[in-house]
Amino acid sequence: MATKKMVFSGFGGQGILVLAEVVATIAMKKGDHVTWMPSYGAEMRGGTANCAVITSHRVIGSPIVQSDIDILCAMNKPSVDKFLPRVKSGGLVLVNSSIVTECVKAMRDDVDVLEIDATNIAVDIGNQRVANMVMLAGFLKKTGLFTIEDITEVLHERFGGARSKDLIPLNLKAIERGLA
Repeated sequence: MATKKMVFSGFGGQGILVLAEVVATIAMKKGDHVTWMPSYGAEMRGGTANCAVITSHRVIGSPIVQSDIDILCAMNKPSVDKFLPRVKSGGLVLVNSSIVTECVKAMRDDVDVLEIDATNIAVDIGNQRVANMVMLAGFLKKTGLFTIEDITEVLHERFGGARSKDLIPLNLKAIERGLA
């Protein structure tokens, strides 16, 4: 895999950091060099949260992603406003269209935009908190950087403990719905 600069962004409580962690962990398991750099406000829920992930076959000089973003995953409008101008021409923008109602394609016609009704799909499943996994499914389908098996393995590692093992079936259901 060539070097990929990615930003995952949204409100606190939307699972942004977990989403980015899953992507970073998969890349690391595949042998890439990885940086994972979270940034969030003092609020636990409702504030802004974003995470920069860089993956590369080469050593990564800096974890900072200021411009030339290859992939943006934006779960809310403030994330689109902040990071869309930083996406490089030809980059990929995944947008949670349940919350971002403006047409992102009209804002930037030089990037590939995939609108995913993530929050509404998650609510339909029964838990709004798995909207991040619906977005992960869109990421998988659009990029092909990893497989559903890769995701499943990482979810079992991440949520396989006694207190959180019940989260795995719910997250996998969200991913299946996102792929559909």
